[in-house]
Amino acid sequence: MEFKVDKSICAGCGVCVQICPEGAIKIGADGKAIIDQKKCIKCGKCKDICPLGAIKEIKNSKEEN
Repeated sequence: MEFKVDKSICAGCGVCVQICPEGAIKIGADGKAIIDQKKCIKCGKCKDICPLGAIKEIKNSKEEN
């Protein structure tokens, strides 16, 4: 499982950046959030706090088996 930002929805408000306990999220040059999957601990705080629902949980079929 991983979390991905739907850039068509993201407004770049930065709320997810502030809530991430690992500093795994930043706002990119395009003004949209970017999640560093290597730093992400999969806690879901970003998904829960995003006011626009731009962060989605993606299930990885390889991990689920």
